[in-house]
Amino acid sequence: MTHEVPGSAAPSGIAEPSSLFRLPMSMADFGRRGFRLDRPDARKVLELHARTFLGGFNLAVRNWRDPHPALAAVSAEERGFAYEAAGMFAAIRDFGRRRSGGALDILLDGPGAGYVHLVHVGYGWGSALFGAPLPVRLPRTPLLRWLALDGAGFSRAFFGGLPTLRKMAARRMNPVRESTLAGCGRALWFAESADPAGVAGVIGSAAAPARPHLWAGVGLASCYAGCADDRAFDALITASGAHSAYFAQGAMFAIAARTRSGVVPRFTEVACRYLFTADPDTVASWTETAAEGLTGAIDVSAYLEWKSRLRARAGRL
Repeated sequence: MTHEVPGSAAPSGIAEPSSLFRLPMSMADFGRRGFRLDRPDARKVLELHARTFLGGFNLAVRNWRDPHPALAAVSAEERGFAYEAAGMFAAIRDFGRRRSGGALDILLDGPGAGYVHLVHVGYGWGSALFGAPLPVRLPRTPLLRWLALDGAGFSRAFFGGLPTLRKMAARRMNPVRESTLAGCGRALWFAESADPAGVAGVIGSAAAPARPHLWAGVGLASCYAGCADDRAFDALITASGAHSAYFAQGAMFAIAARTRSGVVPRFTEVACRYLFTADPDTVASWTETAAEGLTGAIDVSAYLEWKSRLRARAGRL
């Protein structure tokens, strides 16, 4: 198992992007990561997402003063992964600066607004890289700041593999760790090459308090990254059992993020209609309705309430 974290630049020494490391495409290779290799079709798709992420980071490094034209060149369905990585770069560039948020502001302006969820998640990647306190200060959208925890969890599990995921799942739960574990669940979809049985086996062997939050991450990944058909969703819903509402909540997050970007892949639309018998715009509207009265709150309790409301909605479907 590879335990690799990208880069080793000193946070206080980042003066110009040219001094930053670049991320090699080899980091996306599932063999190098120690991930499942026996599902070649899913592996091909998921590795493409990972390479797009790495490429998006490198584009942001080279074009940090105006990243949007370069990111616009990424294929529409893949662009969210590139913006997620650009969010990671923004966190690294802003880290330790007296005026935080400069690179983030640039990224969220204009076209970046369509990827606000992904940018927040990516900001968590960058914060995790340097061990920065989370959540980070993201003043424009206080409720979404907690998505950075998802990014931190994905980063740790993606680079640390299943041993890191199991270690994190064994810790005593609190609201911050619950949110971080959702990111671990998202990484699990990649580590198991989108195999429902493999995902269920790993979650079933994890500490019981961690399981619902891991399932939330799987729901998000399966609807945003794809590689699941009706049969796979049936298996995932059955395996999630008492935690199926968590799975559905993660799926709603994914559908909302895809809808916000204006580009909803066919696999996301199919998943949406299969899981919720509704179109993506309708499901995305549920996430907006559930956030009413919470969007300006900065406490994690508001974020937990948002997710709880979505789980209640899933229970009524």
